[in-house]
Amino acid sequence: MKTIKILAIIGVVALMTSCVSTARFPVSGTVPAADITAIKKQDKNKNFVIELTASNLAEASRLNPPKSNYSVWIVTENGMIKNIGQLTNKNAKKSVLKTVTPFNVKEIFITAEDQGNLTYPTGIEISRTTFNE
Repeated sequence: MKTIKILAIIGVVALMTSCVSTARFPVSGTVPAADITAIKKQDKNKNFVIELTASNLAEASRLNPPKSNYSVWIVTENGMIKNIGQLTNKNAKKSVLKTVTPFNVKEIFITAEDQGNLTYPTGIEISRTTFNE
């Protein structure tokens, strides 16, 4: 009986973690101290929850040339680029962006922009990574 309980718990944990994909961003030449990771998981409605966490990311206004914000972009499985939000950072040790999208994300990247409401990236690319499935 005890063995069955342990196996059931292991099975549930394995099932829960199998739907989660984690991607680490490479070191950025623009903000080399930044440590950035992204997690992608599917919710019960078949949408994708993206949580991006950046530690030690310099404020965008301190870049050369200065920018007003960091925008986070996704590349979907059919190659479309979508803006999923801004990474708010005031020289914080840790900044988090959590959002939900109906698109299956294959790639995610961050740019430093002059405006936040862009539909296509125009600024400096900070870093880019892909989700392995």
